[in-house]
Amino acid sequence: MPHIITRNASTVEQNWLNDLANAISDPFLLLKTLKIDPIPWEKGLAAKKLFALRVPMSFVDRMEIGNPYDPLLRQILPLEPEFEVHEGYSLDPLEEQDNAIPGLLHKYKNRALMIVKGGCAVNCRYCFRRHFPYSDNKGGKTQWRMALNYIAEHPELNEIILSGGDPLMAKDHELAWLFDKIESIPHIKRLRIHTRLPVVIPNRITDELCALIGNSRLQTILVTHINHANEINDELTGAMNKLKRVNVTLLNQGVLLKGINDSVGALIQLSEALFEAGILPYYLHVLDKVQGAAHFMVDDTEARHLMAGLLENVSGYLVPKLTREIGGRNSKTPLDLHME
Repeated sequence: MPHIITRNASTVEQNWLNDLANAISDPFLLLKTLKIDPIPWEKGLAAKKLFALRVPMSFVDRMEIGNPYDPLLRQILPLEPEFEVHEGYSLDPLEEQDNAIPGLLHKYKNRALMIVKGGCAVNCRYCFRRHFPYSDNKGGKTQWRMALNYIAEHPELNEIILSGGDPLMAKDHELAWLFDKIESIPHIKRLRIHTRLPVVIPNRITDELCALIGNSRLQTILVTHINHANEINDELTGAMNKLKRVNVTLLNQGVLLKGINDSVGALIQLSEALFEAGILPYYLHVLDKVQGAAHFMVDDTEARHLMAGLLENVSGYLVPKLTREIGGRNSKTPLDLHME
């Protein structure tokens, strides 16, 4: 049975699309909105030419007025170190850009990743795909059909990951089409959605999207991307509760970022806030070495010390796996906490 999206769904969907359309793209306007003097940061703001600024007002509203070091602001504000070129950093740190099927990555044996949409609702400055050739991986039914044909021909796959960009940039009627096609492939059991959009625009979790997921035969996992406890507010928690009611498994993967969450206290607060919102801490990634983001790096020794501190202070189920992804490997690589 095809998924049906009702006519009045467009009105509901328009709420999040309006939030998306009203996102701030001018760093000077962003700082003005937060009552921060832009002059000390002017040279860095030019880094928007390297990677555009985009941040919805819902996320801006969670930032501290007058604080240029706010941990949410620091994740999205263009800064001068982005112009630096560092040895060992790459435009393609995970070796993804030479994919045979446009928009499809089959790095892991039992699961493949579809780049559903190239755009995001928010541009995180440390993004490992900030240099990804999205123009060659635009998303849409033509590209999706190619990926679906590949998936159908590979019975070793039992899980499909929807990624991007952000897969929830697709409208509900587009996702309904895609869900139908994936569900028609018998060997696919699970659908995983990697998204930051509900964090920055909680309105994206529409009733229609929840019905779509709830009516699917596939087990659905939604993996949020949250790095700091201040990102979690009542609106986000409400959106997550809607997903839980349709039996979605909620996980989080964050990134360890210098100046943002690189303290035991920040990591404790993050894990506790995630769990209170119904989300289980899943992965904490060390930074992927993408050019333009070296100023966010926390070295392995410090990362291990931080995780040891987290282990001493919270229940084991609140401790995410500390890991890194290495291009060409068939799985993520956990960091042994006992190594020095």
